[in-house]
Amino acid sequence: MDGIKWLFFDIGSTLVDESLVYDDIYKKIAKVANKTYDFVYDKALEYYKQNKRGDKEVSNLLGVERPIWEPQYERLYDDAEECLEQLSRKYKIGIIANQIPGTAQRLEKFGIRKYFDVIVASAEEGVAKPDRRIFEIALERAKCLADQAVMIGDRIDYDIVPAKKMGMKNIWIKQGMGKYWTFSDESERPDYEATSLSELLGVL
Repeated sequence: MDGIKWLFFDIGSTLVDESLVYDDIYKKIAKVANKTYDFVYDKALEYYKQNKRGDKEVSNLLGVERPIWEPQYERLYDDAEECLEQLSRKYKIGIIANQIPGTAQRLEKFGIRKYFDVIVASAEEGVAKPDRRIFEIALERAKCLADQAVMIGDRIDYDIVPAKKMGMKNIWIKQGMGKYWTFSDESERPDYEATSLSELLGVL
């Protein structure tokens, strides 16, 4: 990690645990489709292991409208703030994330807004990952070269692959459903892997 000045984080399943939001979605799908929660969850998991969006696919399979995202069920990972506090002593920190409107306010609610020097979110920018433009916006605002930055996220397709193409270092954090990704070729392989935010401290 020599020469690294900036760390860019995704939010969902990276800093924020979304498991309760997905539980809510699966329960609502199950109720409308007259299926058990376990049936819906297992089907969604099958799709995630095929590198597909499981909640969306199982909704389509059962002919059910995908329930809306309920952000009130989001919660910060237990080790998130301690990780950010320690990393902020050494690096500038930013956000590159696909999010509904109000990203900065939600980070403030979680008590971690103070750690971020740049926040680039899809709802506010009008462009979403994996489009390289959202990465270019973040690097430009940070006044940072790609090879001086690390992208940290849970999605191989939205975080790791585009960051690699940009020339950024990258760390796959294996949390949420993204941890079930099946690699198709070496272009998808991250530079580093971590199973938790705490584990990042040993890499960075």
